[in-house]
Amino acid sequence: MTLADVVDAYLTRQRSLGMRFESAGQLLRRFSRAMGNRPIQEVTPEAIIAFLNGNGTLTATWTLKHRVLTGLYRFAVSRGYVDNSPLPTTLPKLPPQQTPYVYSTGELRRLLDATAILRVGHSPQVPAMYRTLLLLLYGTGMRIGEALRLNLQEVDLVERVITVRCTKFFKTRLVPIGPKLTGELTVHLDRRSLLPMPHGKASPLFASRGTRGWSYPRVISMFQHVRRAAGIECPTGEPRPPRLHDLRHTAAVHRVVAWYRSGQDVHRLLPQLATYLGHLDIRSTQRYLQMTPELLQAASQRFAQYAMGADHEG
Repeated sequence: MTLADVVDAYLTRQRSLGMRFESAGQLLRRFSRAMGNRPIQEVTPEAIIAFLNGNGTLTATWTLKHRVLTGLYRFAVSRGYVDNSPLPTTLPKLPPQQTPYVYSTGELRRLLDATAILRVGHSPQVPAMYRTLLLLLYGTGMRIGEALRLNLQEVDLVERVITVRCTKFFKTRLVPIGPKLTGELTVHLDRRSLLPMPHGKASPLFASRGTRGWSYPRVISMFQHVRRAAGIECPTGEPRPPRLHDLRHTAAVHRVVAWYRSGQDVHRLLPQLATYLGHLDIRSTQRYLQMTPELLQAASQRFAQYAMGADHEG
C-alpha cells in the first residue's frame, strides 16, 4: 500500500471521529510528497529523519512533525500496512521555546501605523484589512487561526459578540467585543461588502480577492514586513523577533494589569479570562501571565495600598 493511500485512510478515520486535522493533514501530505509516494514499507528511517530535521536549525516544529507521524504510523501498524514504526525513538535536544513577548502600547500603535507598508505589492484594501486583523487579535485575544476562520455571519455587531467555532479544542465559544472594536469591525464590514462574496454571509471575514480567505502563512509573512517597519526587533538575549501570536499573550497580560490597577480580584477573574481565551483550564491561562515589569509594578502598588490600610487599622 502506498504511503499516500495510508495517509488518506488515516485522515478519513481521524475526521470520522470529529477531528478537523487540517494542519496535520497538510503536513502528512507534504510528508508523502517528500517521500516520493512510495510504498509505505519502503520509507526509510534516514528519509524520515531528513524530513523531521528540515533545513536550518531545529525548532519546536520537529516535535510537531514527530507527533503527527507517530499517529500515522501507530495507525499503519495497527492495520498491518507496516510491521513497525521507522520513527526515531531518541528525540533531539531542541532550543528552548521562544519567550512570549508583551508589546507595549507604543509598540502596538507603531504596528497599526506600519500596516501602511502593505500598500506595496498587495491589493489596495490590504493595509486597512490587516490593521483590522491586528485590532481583532489584540482586542479579543483570539488565536490567529480562529480569526482567519471567521466568516461574516459569525460577527454580530448588534449584540457585540463573535462566535468562534472549530477552536483548538473543537469547541465553540462566544467572545464579547467592546464598542471601539465594534466600530472598527463595522467599517471593515462596509469595506468587505465591496469585495466578492460568493457565499454571502458565509464568506470569510478576511479576504482581499477571490473566494478564499487569507491563509496563515500569508498573514505571518505580512506581519514580518509590518514588524520591521514598526522598528520592533529581537529583544536582548532572544534569537528570534516577536511574533504575531504574541498579540494574544499581550492581550491577556494587559487585561490582568488593568484588573490590578482598578483593584479587581484577579484570582477570581482568572477563570473568566480562561473561558474568554478558550483555554481548557486555568493553568493554560496562568502560563500567559508572566511577570512583566508592568505587572510587577501593578502588583507592588496593590500591596502598598494593602500595607497602608493595615497600618491605619493598627
